[in-house]
Amino acid sequence: MVAYADWELRESGPADAEAVVLLLPGGMCGADSYAEIMAEPVLAGTRLIAATLPGNAGAPPLEDASVENYARVTAELAKRVSADVVVGYSCGASVAFEMVVSGSFTGPVVLLGISLSSKDEPAFFRGLIQSGKVLGSLPTRFLSTVTHSMIKRTSLPAERKREIQTEFRKNIPRDTANVLREYVNWLHRQQRPAEALCQAGVPVWTVHTEKGDGGLTDDERATLEACPHLRVVTIPGNAFFLPNEESARAADVIMDAVARISSTG
Repeated sequence: MVAYADWELRESGPADAEAVVLLLPGGMCGADSYAEIMAEPVLAGTRLIAATLPGNAGAPPLEDASVENYARVTAELAKRVSADVVVGYSCGASVAFEMVVSGSFTGPVVLLGISLSSKDEPAFFRGLIQSGKVLGSLPTRFLSTVTHSMIKRTSLPAERKREIQTEFRKNIPRDTANVLREYVNWLHRQQRPAEALCQAGVPVWTVHTEKGDGGLTDDERATLEACPHLRVVTIPGNAFFLPNEESARAADVIMDAVARISSTG
């Protein structure tokens, strides 16, 4: 279990805000990856707490790196910070998903760039991560190199690109390889995840760009769109680092989730 004091947090917004939003980064990302979203004016009156997930961006790892265990320890953090809304990106969205379907978090959830099953992730990525069973941390080192290249191709300011690359360099390949391998294993374990998300009964927003940040199968999308308390949001264009490149649109969705708290509270 991770003690509250051991979490690496980045916080913004009024301490007495009516709503607290817990932000969970993607794999290999730290709390600073939410800097763009936290700077969006629409969220200025909301308490935002971004937490680096253990084993990512140099944070000490968990002994049990399964997504289910991440959900358990993160649910405890959500209680400690009195989170009303949870937002997750990529691997962080998977953790938020498990928090919801397990019943350990019952508030509104925003899932940015989430993959619900193995079919939602490229076969190349899944194969690369699984090859770490034989090749150790080499595949993760290669993935880090590819990620650095992708950061360079974004439209973010040069200084911000350097900040993100510096954050990625904090990753310890052995720890990251374990986290990503467990993430891929989790994807393969999923059985009817869209139905499970609907049956959880909480307000959920799933957000993807048209291309670049993963996606959903046709069956998953149809199930989510048919669920009365789920909203599927598709942002036009191409973006891989959704919280950074599409922060304004993501912030608007987060405000929708916050508004749901206000309307029911």
